[in-house]
Amino acid sequence: MSTEWILRPIARQDDAAVAHIIRTVMPEFGADGPGFALHDPEVDRMSAAYSRPGHAYFVLEQGGRVAGGGGIAPLAGNTDGVCELQKMYFLPEARGQGQGERMLRQCLAFAREAGYRLCYLETLTGMDGAQKLYQRLGFERIPKSMGSTGHFGCDRFYTLRLQPLSGEG
Repeated sequence: MSTEWILRPIARQDDAAVAHIIRTVMPEFGADGPGFALHDPEVDRMSAAYSRPGHAYFVLEQGGRVAGGGGIAPLAGNTDGVCELQKMYFLPEARGQGQGERMLRQCLAFAREAGYRLCYLETLTGMDGAQKLYQRLGFERIPKSMGSTGHFGCDRFYTLRLQPLSGEG
């Protein structure tokens, strides 16, 4: 059995594992009540939800076991050109090894390739490691939420400019 971490696009057979990760990790950080992503209807069918244009979801696998994931999709209720980093969670064995940064860089590469100009994300107090990563890769904290994600339980918001705005160098 390989101990190498593999980062790849989600497949239908990953849906149950990814739903389990989301439903296991979010409560660890107190994110299990109303207004959090673990209640989103697509959690049980992530591969289908992210198969549309402008969407991508990647999984982190080791030895045939999925241990994390993260994705990009258009920001709900916003103008064209803004995407959202969505549902990026890892089981404890995948944390602290640089896999979160690897996943985030993969998601941002997809977002740039897809032509998004701005990446938005929502998180919450207590997810300190994630927030340090976001800031290290250039995300800036903003005072309030964007779009209409329905995740009113989140209390920290960040954006990263991916492309120059039209008319800029």
